[in-house]
Amino acid sequence: MDASSYALVHGVKSTRAALRAWNRQPWAVVATWLGGSLLAASALLCAVWAIAVLIPSPHTALVRRPPLVVGDGTDVLRILGHNSLVLALHAMACVAGFIAGSSLPLQAQRHTGIQRAIHEHGGRFAILFVAAATTFSLSAQALVLGISVSRVSAALDASPGLLVLGLLPHAVPELTALFLPLAAWIIASRRGEWERLLAATLVTVALAIPVLVVSALWEVYVAPHLLMGLLHYS
Repeated sequence: MDASSYALVHGVKSTRAALRAWNRQPWAVVATWLGGSLLAASALLCAVWAIAVLIPSPHTALVRRPPLVVGDGTDVLRILGHNSLVLALHAMACVAGFIAGSSLPLQAQRHTGIQRAIHEHGGRFAILFVAAATTFSLSAQALVLGISVSRVSAALDASPGLLVLGLLPHAVPELTALFLPLAAWIIASRRGEWERLLAATLVTVALAIPVLVVSALWEVYVAPHLLMGLLHYS
């Protein structure tokens, strides 16, 4: 059996072993992932609020779609499409971590020189790459969302904090679900459990999908009523 085939077989065995181990104590594993992803979601929302407060927009936004007005099925699909893309990117980071940290080292013996070094230290390269990409992504999202909240709050003559508060019921579970694969990636990389990342990808995506569906439905059909109620009584 060549190194590539062995790496594939090893990956399948490691994934099955991880799933069996987690099945014995599922809540302990999921709780760890949820804690990390909830922390990331909270940090992003705090950054959005801070940017909206510190960088007031001179422009206002047109309020014509959810979560500011009740939408329809098209809006639900649009939100799900966007979130599915983000979830897929985060899941791919998990898969890349599995390949770099578990599969590549098994194939290192077939290479020499620079290629061998890359295969042997793939996990370190993966950590640096994903950390940089995640930092850039979170910073860009915080800036874009913060400016958007600033514009909408100006259009509604409301405080950014009140607007963010009305978004929390769907934003917190939505962002937590989206960050689940990255949380699993970070925890596994810190523990050196690269061989479990493929299993983590499957589980976190399976957990995230129903949460994203419910969050999209809330954003389209419920959040507008909640926001208008908050703004009316503020």
